Amino acid sequence: MPDFTSALYLGLRHPSSSLEPWQRLTSGVPAALREPRSAIEIAARLAQLVGAERALLAPSTLHLFWDLFVALAEPRSSIHVDAHAYAIARWGVERVTSRGVAAGTFRAHDPAALERQVRAAGRRPLVVADGYCPGCGPTPLREYAAIVRAHGGTLVVDDTQPLGVLGPRGGGSLPLLGADRVVVGASLAKGFGVPVAMLAGDPALVRRYEERSETRVHCSPPSAAVVHALAHALDVNDRSGAALRARLGQIVRSFRSGVSSLGFRPAGGLFPVQTIANGAEAVGLYRRLRRHGVRAVLLEGDHGPRLGFVLTARHGPADVDCVLAALAPAAVAAG
Repeated sequence: MPDFTSALYLGLRHPSSSLEPWQRLTSGVPAALREPRSAIEIAARLAQLVGAERALLAPSTLHLFWDLFVALAEPRSSIHVDAHAYAIARWGVERVTSRGVAAGTFRAHDPAALERQVRAAGRRPLVVADGYCPGCGPTPLREYAAIVRAHGGTLVVDDTQPLGVLGPRGGGSLPLLGADRVVVGASLAKGFGVPVAMLAGDPALVRRYEERSETRVHCSPPSAAVVHALAHALDVNDRSGAALRARLGQIVRSFRSGVSSLGFRPAGGLFPVQTIANGAEAVGLYRRLRRHGVRAVLLEGDHGPRLGFVLTARHGPADVDCVLAALAPAAVAAG
Protein backbone atom coordinates (compact mmCIF):
# COMPACT_ATOMS: atom_id res chain seq x y z
CA MET A 1 0.00 0.00 0.00
CA PRO A 2 1.70 3.26 -1.08
CA ASP A 3 1.81 5.51 1.99
CA PHE A 4 1.99 9.30 1.64
CA THR A 5 1.45 10.17 5.30
CA SER A 6 5.01 10.06 6.73
CA ALA A 7 7.01 13.27 7.07
CA LEU A 8 10.39 11.48 7.10
CA TYR A 9 11.33 13.53 4.05
CA LEU A 10 14.80 12.05 3.45
CA GLY A 11 13.56 8.56 4.29
CA LEU A 12 15.93 8.10 7.25
CA ARG A 13 14.89 5.31 9.66
CA HIS A 14 17.88 4.68 12.01
CA PRO A 15 17.56 0.97 12.84
CA SER A 16 19.26 0.10 16.11
CA SER A 17 21.91 -1.88 14.24
CA SER A 18 23.06 1.34 12.53
CA LEU A 19 23.73 3.20 15.80
CA GLU A 20 26.70 3.28 18.11
CA PRO A 21 25.89 1.42 21.36
CA TRP A 22 25.38 3.19 24.67
CA GLN A 23 25.96 2.09 28.25
CA ARG A 24 22.90 3.76 29.75
CA LEU A 25 19.81 5.30 28.19
CA THR A 26 19.83 8.38 30.41
CA SER A 27 22.08 9.72 33.14
CA GLY A 28 19.30 10.94 35.42
CA VAL A 29 21.05 14.32 35.53
CA PRO A 30 19.11 17.35 34.21
CA ALA A 31 20.69 19.28 31.36
CA ALA A 32 20.88 22.40 33.50
CA LEU A 33 23.34 20.60 35.80
CA ARG A 34 25.38 18.59 33.33
CA GLU A 35 25.05 17.61 29.68
CA PRO A 36 26.65 14.46 28.27
CA ARG A 37 29.66 15.09 26.08
CA SER A 38 27.90 13.34 23.20
CA ALA A 39 25.02 15.86 23.33
CA ILE A 40 27.44 18.79 23.37
CA GLU A 41 29.38 17.39 20.41
CA ILE A 42 26.28 16.73 18.32
CA ALA A 43 24.93 20.22 19.09
CA ALA A 44 28.20 21.65 17.79
CA ARG A 45 27.77 19.68 14.56
CA LEU A 46 24.24 21.05 14.20
CA ALA A 47 25.47 24.60 14.76
CA GLN A 48 27.99 24.12 11.95
CA LEU A 49 25.30 22.70 9.65
CA VAL A 50 22.89 25.61 10.14
CA GLY A 51 25.55 28.32 10.20
CA ALA A 52 25.33 29.28 13.88
CA GLU A 53 27.95 29.89 16.53
CA ARG A 54 25.96 27.98 19.14
CA ALA A 55 23.30 25.29 19.31
CA LEU A 56 21.85 23.06 22.00
CA LEU A 57 19.42 20.16 22.18
CA ALA A 58 15.98 19.85 23.79
CA PRO A 59 13.77 16.77 24.04
CA SER A 60 11.13 18.31 21.74
CA THR A 61 9.94 21.63 20.33
CA LEU A 62 7.26 21.60 23.02
CA HIS A 63 9.97 21.66 25.70
CA LEU A 64 11.89 24.28 23.73
CA PHE A 65 9.06 26.74 23.01
CA TRP A 66 7.56 26.29 26.47
CA ASP A 67 10.57 28.18 27.84
CA LEU A 68 11.90 30.21 24.92
CA PHE A 69 9.60 33.23 25.04
CA VAL A 70 9.78 33.40 28.83
CA ALA A 71 13.56 33.45 28.49
CA LEU A 72 13.69 36.06 25.73
CA ALA A 73 10.87 38.43 26.69
CA GLU A 74 11.79 41.63 28.53
CA PRO A 75 9.62 44.22 30.30
CA ARG A 76 9.58 46.29 27.10
CA SER A 77 8.85 43.36 24.75
CA SER A 78 5.89 42.65 22.53
CA ILE A 79 5.35 39.42 20.60
CA HIS A 80 4.14 39.34 17.00
CA VAL A 81 3.06 35.98 15.55
CA ASP A 82 2.68 35.26 11.84
CA ALA A 83 -0.87 33.94 11.37
CA HIS A 84 0.44 30.71 9.83
CA ALA A 85 2.96 29.96 12.58
CA TYR A 86 2.79 26.37 13.81
CA ALA A 87 0.74 25.51 16.88
CA ILE A 88 3.57 24.50 19.24
CA ALA A 89 5.31 27.88 19.03
CA ARG A 90 1.91 29.47 19.67
CA TRP A 91 1.56 27.47 22.88
CA GLY A 92 4.83 28.94 24.09
CA VAL A 93 3.54 32.43 23.30
CA GLU A 94 0.34 31.73 25.23
CA ARG A 95 2.40 30.83 28.27
CA VAL A 96 4.28 34.11 28.31
CA THR A 97 1.15 36.20 27.69
CA SER A 98 -0.23 34.75 30.92
CA ARG A 99 2.63 36.62 32.59
CA GLY A 100 1.55 39.93 31.10
CA VAL A 101 3.63 40.14 27.91
CA ALA A 102 1.70 41.78 25.05
CA ALA A 103 1.20 39.58 21.98
CA GLY A 104 -0.71 39.77 18.71
CA THR A 105 -1.08 37.99 15.38
CA PHE A 106 -0.40 39.64 12.03
CA ARG A 107 -1.47 38.65 8.52
CA ALA A 108 0.49 35.65 7.26
CA HIS A 109 3.56 36.37 5.11
CA ASP A 110 2.91 40.13 5.16
CA PRO A 111 5.98 42.21 6.15
CA ALA A 112 4.00 45.46 5.82
CA ALA A 113 1.43 44.21 8.33
CA LEU A 114 4.24 43.22 10.68
CA GLU A 115 5.89 46.64 10.35
CA ARG A 116 2.61 48.40 11.17
CA GLN A 117 1.98 46.21 14.21
CA VAL A 118 5.53 46.64 15.53
CA ARG A 119 5.35 50.42 15.15
CA ALA A 120 1.96 50.56 16.86
CA ALA A 121 3.21 48.49 19.80
CA GLY A 122 6.23 50.74 20.32
CA ARG A 123 8.11 47.96 22.09
CA ARG A 124 11.04 45.70 21.38
CA PRO A 125 9.57 42.99 19.12
CA LEU A 126 9.81 39.24 19.34
CA VAL A 127 8.59 38.03 15.94
CA VAL A 128 7.51 34.40 15.52
CA ALA A 129 7.25 32.65 12.15
CA ASP A 130 7.75 29.31 10.43
CA GLY A 131 10.69 28.87 8.09
CA TYR A 132 8.39 27.29 5.53
CA CYS A 133 4.63 26.75 5.49
CA PRO A 134 3.70 23.56 3.58
CA GLY A 135 0.24 24.93 2.85
CA CYS A 136 1.24 28.44 1.83
CA GLY A 137 4.88 28.44 0.73
CA PRO A 138 8.06 30.18 1.93
CA THR A 139 7.88 32.80 4.65
CA PRO A 140 9.47 36.22 3.87
CA LEU A 141 12.05 35.76 6.61
CA ARG A 142 14.60 38.22 5.23
CA GLU A 143 12.02 41.01 5.36
CA TYR A 144 11.01 39.96 8.88
CA ALA A 145 14.65 39.91 9.99
CA ALA A 146 15.22 43.42 8.61
CA ILE A 147 12.21 44.75 10.55
CA VAL A 148 13.34 43.02 13.72
CA ARG A 149 16.86 44.38 13.50
CA ALA A 150 15.65 47.91 12.77
CA HIS A 151 13.61 47.84 15.98
CA GLY A 152 16.18 46.09 18.17
CA GLY A 153 14.13 42.91 18.47
CA THR A 154 14.51 39.18 17.87
CA LEU A 155 13.22 36.86 15.15
CA VAL A 156 12.22 33.37 16.30
CA VAL A 157 11.93 30.86 13.45
CA ASP A 158 10.35 27.42 13.73
CA ASP A 159 12.47 25.72 11.07
CA THR A 160 11.10 22.21 11.47
CA GLN A 161 9.93 21.90 7.86
CA PRO A 162 13.03 23.21 6.02
CA LEU A 163 15.73 21.59 8.17
CA GLY A 164 17.29 18.72 6.29
CA VAL A 165 15.41 19.56 3.08
CA LEU A 166 16.15 23.18 2.13
CA GLY A 167 19.21 25.42 2.33
CA PRO A 168 22.90 24.59 1.87
CA ARG A 169 23.53 20.95 2.90
CA GLY A 170 19.98 20.87 4.25
CA GLY A 171 20.83 23.55 6.81
CA GLY A 172 17.42 25.21 6.60
CA SER A 173 16.72 28.92 6.86
CA LEU A 174 19.45 30.31 9.10
CA PRO A 175 22.29 30.26 6.52
CA LEU A 176 20.19 32.63 4.40
CA LEU A 177 19.43 35.01 7.29
CA GLY A 178 22.52 35.25 9.43
CA ALA A 179 22.35 34.64 13.16
CA ASP A 180 22.35 38.27 14.36
CA ARG A 181 19.19 38.69 16.47
CA VAL A 182 17.76 35.45 15.06
CA VAL A 183 17.17 32.12 16.81
CA VAL A 184 15.95 28.96 15.13
CA GLY A 185 14.02 26.28 16.97
CA ALA A 186 13.40 23.08 15.05
CA SER A 187 12.43 19.47 15.44
CA LEU A 188 14.78 17.01 13.76
CA ALA A 189 11.92 14.49 13.47
CA LYS A 190 11.06 15.32 9.85
CA GLY A 191 14.07 15.93 7.64
CA PHE A 192 16.44 13.87 9.80
CA GLY A 193 13.99 11.39 11.29
CA VAL A 194 15.02 11.89 14.93
CA PRO A 195 12.53 12.99 17.62
CA VAL A 196 14.63 15.70 19.23
CA ALA A 197 14.75 19.49 18.96
CA MET A 198 17.48 22.07 18.42
CA LEU A 199 17.88 25.73 19.30
CA ALA A 200 20.53 27.60 17.33
CA GLY A 201 21.46 31.12 16.32
CA ASP A 202 22.61 34.28 18.08
CA PRO A 203 24.90 32.93 20.83
CA ALA A 204 23.77 35.52 23.39
CA LEU A 205 20.13 34.54 22.87
CA VAL A 206 20.89 30.82 23.02
CA ARG A 207 22.85 31.40 26.23
CA ARG A 208 19.92 33.33 27.73
CA TYR A 209 17.61 30.40 26.99
CA GLU A 210 20.12 27.96 28.46
CA GLU A 211 20.37 29.96 31.68
CA ARG A 212 16.62 30.59 32.13
CA SER A 213 15.04 27.38 30.82
CA GLU A 214 12.91 25.60 33.42
CA THR A 215 12.47 22.43 31.36
CA ARG A 216 16.26 21.98 31.41
CA VAL A 217 15.91 21.81 35.21
CA HIS A 218 12.70 19.81 35.63
CA CYS A 219 12.60 17.49 32.56
CA SER A 220 14.87 14.72 31.35
CA PRO A 221 17.36 15.64 28.61
CA PRO A 222 17.39 13.83 25.25
CA SER A 223 18.23 10.16 25.72
CA ALA A 224 21.43 8.51 24.57
CA ALA A 225 19.46 6.62 21.91
CA VAL A 226 18.15 9.86 20.43
CA VAL A 227 21.57 11.54 20.49
CA HIS A 228 23.18 8.54 18.76
CA ALA A 229 20.40 8.48 16.16
CA LEU A 230 21.02 12.17 15.49
CA ALA A 231 24.75 11.49 15.04
CA HIS A 232 23.82 8.81 12.52
CA ALA A 233 21.48 11.22 10.70
CA LEU A 234 24.22 13.83 10.37
CA ASP A 235 26.67 11.19 9.14
CA VAL A 236 24.18 10.13 6.46
CA ASN A 237 23.59 13.77 5.55
CA ASP A 238 27.33 14.33 5.12
CA ARG A 239 27.67 11.27 2.88
CA SER A 240 24.39 11.12 0.99
CA GLY A 241 22.28 14.15 1.85
CA ALA A 242 22.72 15.85 -1.52
CA ALA A 243 21.73 12.68 -3.38
CA LEU A 244 18.70 12.12 -1.13
CA ARG A 245 17.51 15.70 -1.63
CA ALA A 246 17.98 15.33 -5.39
CA ARG A 247 15.95 12.11 -5.38
CA LEU A 248 13.26 13.77 -3.30
CA GLY A 249 13.10 16.69 -5.73
CA GLN A 250 12.78 14.29 -8.65
CA ILE A 251 9.86 12.48 -7.02
CA VAL A 252 8.11 15.79 -6.26
CA ARG A 253 8.48 16.92 -9.87
CA SER A 254 7.24 13.57 -11.16
CA PHE A 255 4.20 13.71 -8.88
CA ARG A 256 3.37 17.28 -9.89
CA SER A 257 3.72 16.47 -13.59
CA GLY A 258 1.53 13.39 -13.26
CA VAL A 259 -1.38 14.95 -11.40
CA SER A 260 -1.20 18.03 -13.64
CA SER A 261 -1.63 15.76 -16.68
CA LEU A 262 -4.92 14.60 -15.11
CA GLY A 263 -6.17 18.15 -14.80
CA PHE A 264 -5.40 18.74 -11.12
CA ARG A 265 -3.52 21.82 -9.94
CA PRO A 266 -0.95 20.75 -7.37
CA ALA A 267 -0.01 23.25 -4.67
CA GLY A 268 3.22 23.13 -2.72
CA GLY A 269 5.91 24.19 -5.18
CA LEU A 270 8.86 21.80 -4.98
CA PHE A 271 8.39 21.11 -1.26
CA PRO A 272 7.55 17.45 -0.49
CA VAL A 273 4.06 18.24 0.88
CA GLN A 274 1.67 18.50 -2.09
CA THR A 275 -2.07 19.16 -2.18
CA ILE A 276 -4.44 18.78 -5.11
CA ALA A 277 -8.03 19.37 -3.94
CA ASN A 278 -10.13 21.14 -1.30
CA GLY A 279 -13.38 20.65 0.55
CA ALA A 280 -15.84 17.95 -0.49
CA GLU A 281 -13.74 17.03 -3.52
CA ALA A 282 -10.74 16.38 -1.24
CA VAL A 283 -12.78 14.06 0.98
CA GLY A 284 -14.18 12.15 -2.00
CA LEU A 285 -10.76 11.67 -3.56
CA TYR A 286 -9.29 10.64 -0.22
CA ARG A 287 -11.88 7.85 0.06
CA ARG A 288 -11.26 6.78 -3.53
CA LEU A 289 -7.53 6.52 -2.86
CA ARG A 290 -8.12 4.42 0.25
CA ARG A 291 -10.27 1.99 -1.75
CA HIS A 292 -7.37 1.66 -4.20
CA GLY A 293 -4.84 1.03 -1.44
CA VAL A 294 -3.23 4.48 -1.39
CA ARG A 295 -2.79 6.30 1.92
CA ALA A 296 -3.02 10.08 1.54
CA VAL A 297 -3.77 12.63 4.27
CA LEU A 298 -6.49 15.23 4.83
CA LEU A 299 -4.89 18.50 5.92
CA GLU A 300 -6.62 21.39 7.61
CA GLY A 301 -7.10 24.35 5.26
CA ASP A 302 -8.65 27.80 5.30
CA HIS A 303 -11.56 26.53 3.19
CA GLY A 304 -12.08 23.05 4.57
CA PRO A 305 -9.93 19.94 4.28
CA ARG A 306 -7.19 19.65 1.65
CA LEU A 307 -6.06 16.39 0.08
CA GLY A 308 -2.36 16.07 0.77
CA PHE A 309 0.52 13.79 -0.18
CA VAL A 310 3.73 13.76 1.83
CA LEU A 311 6.52 12.62 -0.46
CA THR A 312 9.82 11.18 0.70
CA ALA A 313 13.08 10.03 -0.84
CA ARG A 314 11.87 6.43 -0.39
CA HIS A 315 9.02 6.89 -2.85
CA GLY A 316 9.57 5.76 -6.41
CA PRO A 317 7.86 5.97 -9.81
CA ALA A 318 5.64 2.98 -8.98
CA ASP A 319 4.18 4.83 -5.98
CA VAL A 320 3.35 7.85 -8.12
CA ASP A 321 1.82 5.55 -10.77
CA CYS A 322 -0.50 4.05 -8.12
CA VAL A 323 -1.78 7.52 -7.25
CA LEU A 324 -2.35 8.42 -10.88
CA ALA A 325 -4.16 5.16 -11.60
CA ALA A 326 -6.51 5.73 -8.66
CA LEU A 327 -7.17 9.36 -9.57
CA ALA A 328 -7.58 8.93 -13.35
CA PRO A 329 -11.25 7.79 -13.32
CA ALA A 330 -12.21 10.69 -11.07
CA ALA A 331 -10.38 13.14 -13.32
CA VAL A 332 -12.19 11.76 -16.39
CA ALA A 333 -15.56 11.99 -14.63
CA ALA A 334 -14.86 15.58 -13.58
CA GLY A 335 -13.79 16.47 -17.11
